[in-house]
Amino acid sequence: MTSTVTSADGTSIAFDSTGSGPALILVNGAMSFRAWSPTLQSLQAGLADGNTVFNYDRRGRGENALIETPEPDAATAKQAELDDLAALIAQAGGSAILMGFSSGSVLSLEAALAGLPVAGLILFEPPFVITADRPYVGADYRERVLAALTEGRRDDALTAFLVEASNVPPEFVGGMQESSAWAGMQQVAPTLTYDAAIMGPTQTGDPSLLKKFAAVDVPTLTIASQGSDPWLQAGAAATAELVPNATHQVLPGEVHDLDIEPALPVLKAWLGQLTAGR
Repeated sequence: MTSTVTSADGTSIAFDSTGSGPALILVNGAMSFRAWSPTLQSLQAGLADGNTVFNYDRRGRGENALIETPEPDAATAKQAELDDLAALIAQAGGSAILMGFSSGSVLSLEAALAGLPVAGLILFEPPFVITADRPYVGADYRERVLAALTEGRRDDALTAFLVEASNVPPEFVGGMQESSAWAGMQQVAPTLTYDAAIMGPTQTGDPSLLKKFAAVDVPTLTIASQGSDPWLQAGAAATAELVPNATHQVLPGEVHDLDIEPALPVLKAWLGQLTAGR
């Protein structure tokens, strides 16, 4: 059953929760939301026997009101997403473990860095670009996406995200535009300005930009999928090296996705150790 919390700017954020025990909030990646993420749905069900698992739609997606006008200011967009998480953590009892996927893991890191009451972090493949095995993302990426959206060119904004930020081969984008999912992607395209604000310049190829995350002082588990491209695996491993209290696991799965069955025992063991140590 869907419930809502109200963020600091009055935005209503939809979520549902399952299970009992310490709060665990699942944080989706770019454009994804509860109804579009079978991986997070499976994790919510699989982890509910030891945690109260919250699954929410990031603003502008799912059961939340759509965003028609993209946010021009990156700092405002980033703070809005942090405020959304703060409202959810308050709803969850004042403290929560965050489990982030892709850019959702970067949002989770930023929440801990900002001093939100985060008890622990599980980070699946933060999409940092710090290796030379794929093109870097230009520093003007957010400005170009913002311009495309402001001018009503949602297909161009989506193409920039897919090809530049996500490293999808350009020849695949045409087929995606012909799919039934493309219309839904067009609807949530304005959220890309929020997602780009969360990512900041961390996809420009400069690993020194990640050093700020060394100040994150909560227990952290970073995860990469065995089937993912080397640049995605490198981002997760680099995060584990930076965060002082972090461990790293490579688990079975396809590109940028997890195989739930073998992942659940690893996640439950780590969560159990975290709870025992609190």
